[in-house]
Amino acid sequence: MSQSVNVMELAACPECDLLLNPLQAAVGEKAHCPRCGYLLQRPSKQSIEKTLALSIAGLMLMLPANLLPLVGIKVLGTSHDGTLWSGVFTLFTEGMWAVAVLVFLSSMLFPLLNVVLSLLVSFYLHFNKPNKYLAHWMRWLQHLQEWAMLEVYMLGIIVACVKLTSMSEVKFGLGLYAFIALIVVTGMLASNSDEHLFWQHIRRLTSKS
Repeated sequence: MSQSVNVMELAACPECDLLLNPLQAAVGEKAHCPRCGYLLQRPSKQSIEKTLALSIAGLMLMLPANLLPLVGIKVLGTSHDGTLWSGVFTLFTEGMWAVAVLVFLSSMLFPLLNVVLSLLVSFYLHFNKPNKYLAHWMRWLQHLQEWAMLEVYMLGIIVACVKLTSMSEVKFGLGLYAFIALIVVTGMLASNSDEHLFWQHIRRLTSKS
């Protein structure tokens, strides 16, 4: 009987399903799976508070990053500014709807959902407010982090700027600086998010409600 209880207390590695004893790494340390090396825990000091602050900053940057001009070009005295929205619209009008959908999802919708879900989860955890959707939000957040690829779109902007400099005058807009800041914020969100700590708080709040 005691053996079955011990088995129930084991945790499975999300990557290779290796059963492991419950562990708690110290702040600043990392716990990896001994079989596949998957990062199991990375405790961060004040992870909930940092996530809340970063998600608010990311939400504030989302609007200028999406609507303000990223890059402007001047050809034969005529200036043209490009935004994320105009790029998606141009891809649609050129018939490349699959690429347009991919760009819209990976560089606009998924990053927005990632920031909003981070804000919701960290807000309720910070103020110890139970919510029946907390566990669902946390699961969605873990899946969305794999699809929010702002860095890939940023590489495309850099490549386009390098090619355009030989043909026209290129100027950088405020939207580009907001976009770069958004990339930094989302990167810090991923590195400061202690999922193990979040789930601990979610289970505790769920048991109270």
